[in-house]
Amino acid sequence: MIKFYFFLITSFFIVSSNHVLGQSREFEILKNLELIDQVHEHLELYFVDEPQTGKISKVAIDAMLKELDPYTVFYHESNMEDYRLMTTGEYGGIGALIRSIKGSTYIVEPYEGKPAQKSGIKAGDKIISIEGVKMNSKTSEEVSTALKGPKGSSIKIEVERGNNVKMFNVEREQIKIPDVPYSGMIDDEIAYVKLSSFSQTAFQSVQAEYQKLQREGMKYAILDLRNNGGGLLFEAVKIVNLFVPKGELVVYTKGRVEKENREFKTREDPLFFDIPLVVLINENSASASEIVAGSLQDMDRAVIIGQQSFGKGLVQRTYDLKYGSKLKVTISKYYTPSGRCVQRLEYYDRNRDNAPKEISDSLIRTFKTKNGRDVIDGRGIVPDVQLIRKVYSELTSEIIFNDLIFEFVNQYVSGIDSISAPEEYELDEGVYSDFISFVESRTDFEYSTSVEKKLLEIKETLEKDSVYSNVQSDFLILQNKLKGDLIKDLERYKTEIAPLIENEIVTRFYFQKGKTVHSFSFSDAIKESRRILKSPSEYAKLLNQ
Repeated sequence: MIKFYFFLITSFFIVSSNHVLGQSREFEILKNLELIDQVHEHLELYFVDEPQTGKISKVAIDAMLKELDPYTVFYHESNMEDYRLMTTGEYGGIGALIRSIKGSTYIVEPYEGKPAQKSGIKAGDKIISIEGVKMNSKTSEEVSTALKGPKGSSIKIEVERGNNVKMFNVEREQIKIPDVPYSGMIDDEIAYVKLSSFSQTAFQSVQAEYQKLQREGMKYAILDLRNNGGGLLFEAVKIVNLFVPKGELVVYTKGRVEKENREFKTREDPLFFDIPLVVLINENSASASEIVAGSLQDMDRAVIIGQQSFGKGLVQRTYDLKYGSKLKVTISKYYTPSGRCVQRLEYYDRNRDNAPKEISDSLIRTFKTKNGRDVIDGRGIVPDVQLIRKVYSELTSEIIFNDLIFEFVNQYVSGIDSISAPEEYELDEGVYSDFISFVESRTDFEYSTSVEKKLLEIKETLEKDSVYSNVQSDFLILQNKLKGDLIKDLERYKTEIAPLIENEIVTRFYFQKGKTVHSFSFSDAIKESRRILKSPSEYAKLLNQ
């Protein structure tokens, strides 16, 4: 009886405590909402100028959500094009990739068959004005917004091409960024599919491409998820289902709200159950890409090749708000079949500079795949075959950073009408010599090696310590001996630079598809994938079969 009374008293205190905590939290919410309301009221009544209420409200909401994580986002009714692009891969616009270069916005890639390309706009065109509004002081985001608009509406775009200024009247279309920008047979047996995002049509696109390639003789498959930032979880589950049996657990989610704890299993019989599979990932493969790679790795169904992935183990859901707005909220974390969560950063745990901390090594745990291989959590997906990320020389990095290849190709392609097929195209010696002359002539390009930069740091230290004058002559001799020779270094690093020039030229004539095909010739990931797929014993060993 005493135990029974003790249980009742304990239960009463627990219920009362929860009730008090609930009331306390509710009061805190209401109090803060009231304070926000009062701030708006006083700004409206007393601020020296008429406040832009809508603008400052959005800034306040964005700042509030930024304290949580980068993926909980408010979409104002004016940002619906961004939301539509995220979920469907569609937006109303001209169909072109733009980038800010030296303070101006350039067309860097018009999409094949889209309004920009059909109207005659080319890569390398500098955008001068849109609908008569000058763009020279605008950010690339502002230019992008100006280019977007309803399907069927026309827009006047003024561009600078070389020494000429041209005006184009472009009719906007509903632009669908392809889920699969390229697919094809790398050789007579290996099929390749590049998936760029997990929109609402991702599964349908991947399935259709592999079915087509199967009719062309597919015996092995590569799924390229490099630089794929993710998207819809359901599409990831369905893509995994192409390769694994019905009823298999692909991913499960856990969050603060119990009803968001869900399991996602395959629902159909697989179309490509026996096809040896390689999945390519890199440091920009995230979210849904990591679900696909991680679950296939846990089930020992594919060899994962590349670099360690981004590490985003969070799930978002979008809720409709009033006045045409939406709120995308992180509602849970996801876990692959072995039980691991790939989330790398703890957004509630921040460093002194307010940057989120990585999950500490002491908290990293080891899990087992279906065949008993070790895999870890908290660090993204670690590939079965890790490739060293290509690190360019100081010179090549500076050339890329200063957009010299882009600018050179702008000049070069203006004088030619066509080039050979992407898989055949190689840079002529004369063209590379022209590139060397182009770089040498650029007075705004300052090249110094990492050694020279270190020497300057040493010089500054010597000057601070007032000893530089004592060693100045010896220092200058050393500095001259170690000075980088631009012409010699351009020749030395030709094997790095020439393929980048080739790829940019190919893109101008064959767009995204040609760019992908041409990249196969110098891609370590493709070479390693082919080698492993064609070696059944190594493929089986990697999967512990």
